[in-house]
Amino acid sequence: MQTLINNYMFVGAVIMFGIGFMILLLHNNLIKKIIGMNIMDTSIFLLFVSLGYIDGKEAPIIVGGVLHHNGYVNPIPTGLMLTGIVVAVSMTAFMLALTIKLYELYGTIELDEIQNIRGG
Repeated sequence: MQTLINNYMFVGAVIMFGIGFMILLLHNNLIKKIIGMNIMDTSIFLLFVSLGYIDGKEAPIIVGGVLHHNGYVNPIPTGLMLTGIVVAVSMTAFMLALTIKLYELYGTIELDEIQNIRGG
């Protein structure tokens, strides 16, 4: 139980990923699927940022002298997550644009109704 309490960020990331994955699986609405994908993205960002954090170390911002190289947190995971956030926002915009085009073409954003209209 103590391990679970100490790793609450990891547990939260896994639960969020599961929620997003279940939304993707269980809903036919494209907007809900996009929301599920965003929840999954956010859980991955939470996981990697919590992995990159080391208690007792400082951000690599030099103010008032340089510490030993072991005194700083590695900035690469944070930079990668910022890049991931930009990619996730771009993909969300692209998926929303495709959803708008599907709505204009079929008049619905429900996947089962689109399949019925297409005859599949």
